[in-house]
Amino acid sequence: MQVSLDNTGALERRLTIQVPEDRIAGEVHTRLKSLAQSTRIAGFRPGRAPLRVVEKRFGARVRQEVVGDVLRSTFREAVVKENLRPAGDPTIEPLTAEPGAGLSYTATFEVYPEVDLARLETVDIERPVCTVGESEIDAMTEKLRSQARTWSDVQRAAASGDRVTIDYRGLIDGEAFEGGSQDGAAIEIGAGRLIPGFEDGLIGALSGEHRQLALRFPDDFPRQELAGKDVHFEVDVKAVAAPVLPDLDETFFKQFGVTEGGLAAFRAEVRRNMQRELEQALRQKLRNNIMTALCNAYDIDIPRALVANESQRLLNDLRQRFAYQGASREQLDALDPALVAGEARRRVTLGLIIAEVVRANELRADPQQVRARVEAAAATYEDPAAVIKWYYEDRSRLGDVEAAVLEDESVEWVLARAKGREQPVAFDALMNPRQTGDGAQAEA
Repeated sequence: MQVSLDNTGALERRLTIQVPEDRIAGEVHTRLKSLAQSTRIAGFRPGRAPLRVVEKRFGARVRQEVVGDVLRSTFREAVVKENLRPAGDPTIEPLTAEPGAGLSYTATFEVYPEVDLARLETVDIERPVCTVGESEIDAMTEKLRSQARTWSDVQRAAASGDRVTIDYRGLIDGEAFEGGSQDGAAIEIGAGRLIPGFEDGLIGALSGEHRQLALRFPDDFPRQELAGKDVHFEVDVKAVAAPVLPDLDETFFKQFGVTEGGLAAFRAEVRRNMQRELEQALRQKLRNNIMTALCNAYDIDIPRALVANESQRLLNDLRQRFAYQGASREQLDALDPALVAGEARRRVTLGLIIAEVVRANELRADPQQVRARVEAAAATYEDPAAVIKWYYEDRSRLGDVEAAVLEDESVEWVLARAKGREQPVAFDALMNPRQTGDGAQAEA
């Protein structure tokens, strides 16, 4: 077999492979002999048909099968010989495969880029640090009280934090639209669940009052037929209620499993829970910082095939989310792949870096860590043992867990070699980062 290699791009390679006829013919002859021994041909006893008869009937088909098998095997041999790592399937262009001429073809494909792990020593990673102080416990206590609040009707103007019960009707260009009306809607002013201006438009309202709100749907509203459109709401206020917070007493403490020790024991329990959540958030924040630093540190060529595959996967996820929000088939089909192109490139870049860390250091997923992660996931179900069995009886399911553990090990490997500096961060900023969504819906 003769192999020649051409670099046709930063990552694109073209192999030209020539396979001598004797390799093809030899395999064809072997398969025909086997076929002659097992095939029944009219006029001959089973297994006694002459080879020339078998060749005449099956020769073309057998040669085609042999050529396909030899093409695949010789491509693998050539890749190993040239020390290449293909990223995606090759494009094959046959040159010749006629009887007597052997097999010649070209295979064009992309290879994985080189990732210089030595560069990790120059990466600067911010390591977030945060503590749970008394003020954070105070804030969490008030949050828990707010979550356990009740409501009491009041005979005054509605203010931020109040709950207003309303009937509303929405009109666009004088016409009602689907989901734009509701009776008995309970709206908490200041919760930010409705489109901009709706909740603010209820401030100062009195029970029995009729209000009109001239608003506009956000340009990025999930329902595209409403996005960016002006809307008029007719609102009838039925009731105004103020929040009533529970007292910090034994009844309240028991809701959180604190049966003795009073306020001090309750605050200690709150601190323990906050500390546990804080440690998880710090790990996730550090992980995000590492990933961002890696992306910024490497400007590498990325195989188009990998980006295309990841873009398609992200686009499918996006379509599923929008479908759940009520988008039509036409809207889903019209989604622009450019929406996910940047994220696809980022994920592929990170995947290439992490994969090189794993490959170069021969990292393996620690079975004990895999087991611990499976048990942690199973603990949230009624029958943990059944869930653990479910993971371990299917290699693909367990493989997903192993991949996550292996990625964690890779991140730790990077962290041990990169430069780091502490980054103080406030508890609330860490636990409740500003999130951008698809916009609040008017359908309360």
